Amino acid sequence: MDPLTVDPVPGQGPGQDWDDLVRIWEETDAPEGCKVEIIEEIVTVSPPPSTDHNVTAELLQRSLYTVIPGEWGIYQTLGLSLPGRGGLYIPDLVVVPREVLSGPGHQIPAEEARLVVEITSRANANHDRVSKVNGYAKAGVELFLLLDPWHSGRPTATLYGEPEDGTYRVLETVEYGRELTLPEPFGLVLDTGVFPIS
Repeated sequence: MDPLTVDPVPGQGPGQDWDDLVRIWEETDAPEGCKVEIIEEIVTVSPPPSTDHNVTAELLQRSLYTVIPGEWGIYQTLGLSLPGRGGLYIPDLVVVPREVLSGPGHQIPAEEARLVVEITSRANANHDRVSKVNGYAKAGVELFLLLDPWHSGRPTATLYGEPEDGTYRVLETVEYGRELTLPEPFGLVLDTGVFPIS
């Protein structure tokens, strides 16, 4: 599906058209199962994820529930707002304290996330590898796990962390089949060999 582009509202400066972008995002009538996001001030619609994508998310979610505090949750359709980056992302998984979700709406500030997970699909790989890495780092998201079964024929898992001045440090990169460790407060060793390869 092609992205829907949004022209800036005449007479408004940078950042002042955020409410208009969010309104268009909220009103976009996408087919069921599609993901609607704002990436670099463009409203995008991605097709529903593949079966392998869903299995990966489910396996990871199952593992994460064994280590997170009881007052945290794992969400698959929660919007993370990054207005300074012209973005409203819907990560494949996001771990966040449940108390942050106390208000109305469909989104929370991205910096509230403790862990964000994106699983690349053929249609969105570049968004996840470039735009979202930069966006999450600039928003100060503590940990970002990129699961990339489409990486140059060699599926990889990359853990980003320690955001500083809008840039992440790569904490660890492994090819699927090897273990990757999520640091505290998770303290979880992930066996990436269980994730299906598309």
